[in-house]
Amino acid sequence: MRPLILKMSISLDGFVAGPNGEIDWVFRSSDEGSRAWVEETLWQAGVHAMGSRSYFDMARFWPTANHPMAAAMNEIPKVVFTRQKSLDLDAGRTSAAAQDAKAQEAAAETPAQLASRKSWAEAEVAHGDLVAEVHRLKQQQGKFILAHGGASFAQSLAAAGLIDEYRLVVHPVVLGKGQPLFSQVAKPMDLELRSTTVFRSGVVAHVYRPAKQA
Repeated sequence: MRPLILKMSISLDGFVAGPNGEIDWVFRSSDEGSRAWVEETLWQAGVHAMGSRSYFDMARFWPTANHPMAAAMNEIPKVVFTRQKSLDLDAGRTSAAAQDAKAQEAAAETPAQLASRKSWAEAEVAHGDLVAEVHRLKQQQGKFILAHGGASFAQSLAAAGLIDEYRLVVHPVVLGKGQPLFSQVAKPMDLELRSTTVFRSGVVAHVYRPAKQA
């Protein structure tokens, strides 16, 4: 059975995003070392798992991004957790002007970018019960499932006890308010620290696993 690993950036006061989903603080406080650590985690994954809101945001960004992490995000298969039975990346492009704009964008893209966009468009949709869908994916062969969020998706995974390992990248930032990771956990959860990596910027990557019950 392959594990589900959650990778998320988190502030010192326990938020994974600002009140309106802001994540600019992640990029502002990271450095080359912490970004390389995240990229290595991305390449280790067999599939990227995410909620629908994160999916649409990422699908619009990564195919044309000039970023060291873009290849891992584009090339590795994706699975999207949503109540919808299908996802349409072109939703909202129904007018003639919008369709023309889409055609112009496609004409300007390189073959690699088109292939990347196709990988997002062909993402698997998991629209059933969260626990059942995660267990189905865990039963498949391959490298681990890497969950990205957003906040509500990660909260649901943590509350259901589905996460086998937490890779939390703690940033030296205090948000004061925002979207917490563990707000839906109903009872205390003991974790074992497996590793800690400190980066020049003050970012610290902690790897935790649920503690084994005696």
